[in-house]
Amino acid sequence: MPNVLTFSILVDTLGKEGMLKEAKEVFDVMIQRGIEPDAVTYNSLIDGYCLQNRMDEAVKTFNTMVRKGGFCRVGKPKIALKLLYEMQGCGQPPNLQTCAILLDGLCKNLHFREAMALFQEMEHKKLDLNIVIYTILIDGMSNAGKLSTARELFNTLPTKGVQANVRTYNIMIKGLCKEGLLNEARELLEKMDENGCSPDHFTYNTIIQGFLQHNETSWAVKYLQMMVDKGFSANATIATILINLLSTNQADQTLQDFFQNSV
Repeated sequence: MPNVLTFSILVDTLGKEGMLKEAKEVFDVMIQRGIEPDAVTYNSLIDGYCLQNRMDEAVKTFNTMVRKGGFCRVGKPKIALKLLYEMQGCGQPPNLQTCAILLDGLCKNLHFREAMALFQEMEHKKLDLNIVIYTILIDGMSNAGKLSTARELFNTLPTKGVQANVRTYNIMIKGLCKEGLLNEARELLEKMDENGCSPDHFTYNTIIQGFLQHNETSWAVKYLQMMVDKGFSANATIATILINLLSTNQADQTLQDFFQNSV
C-alpha cells in the first residue's frame, strides 16, 4: 500500500514535469486515503506551482499547509519560512495570520534567530503587528530562558501603541517567577491592575506558586487571600505544595493562620 513517501515522490515528479493537475489529483487522493501530507509533500506541490508561475495556487496551498500546521508540526518551520520568502519574492506577501502561525512554529522549535528575522521583516513591511504577534515572541523567548529578550519586547509595547493583554502579563509574570525575580513579578502584577488589565486565576496561581517555591510564604498568603476574595481557586500544583507543607509541618505561622481563618 502506498505510503506518504510514495505519494510525495509522485507529487514531486509530476510537479517537475509540469503535470500539476495530475500532481494535485495525487495529493487529493492521498488525503482521501487518510494519509497526512508531510513537509516534503507540501514542498513538492508548492514548488511545482512556483515553477509554472501559478502563484495563486502556490499561496493557497501554502496557506492550507500553515493553517494545518504541516511544517511546524513535523519540526520543519524553516522550510515553510524559505517558501514564504520565495513566494514573497514573486510578489505574494504573506498575511498576518500566516506570519503568526510561522512565528509560533519557529519559536516552539527553538529557531529564535529565524523568528526574530521574520518579526523584523514584518516590521519592515509595516504590517499591523498586534498583541498576538508580540505575545508569541515573548512566550517563546520566556520559555527558552531568554527572559531579557522577552522583557525587552514587553517593554517596547507602549512605544508601539500595543496594549498587553492578560495572557502577555501572565507569560511575563511566570518567566519572572521562574527566574526568582519575585519583586519584579509583584510589581508587574500591580502595574497590570493599574493599566486596566484584570488579573485572572492563572495570574494569581502563577505568582502564588512562585512565592511558595521560593519560600516567600507571607506574600504567597497575601495573594492567596486576594485570589479567594475574587472568587478564584488554587490549581492542583498549588494545592499539592500547600498539602505537602502542612502535612510535613513545614508551614510557617502565616500559612497556618490563613488556613485556620479560612475554615
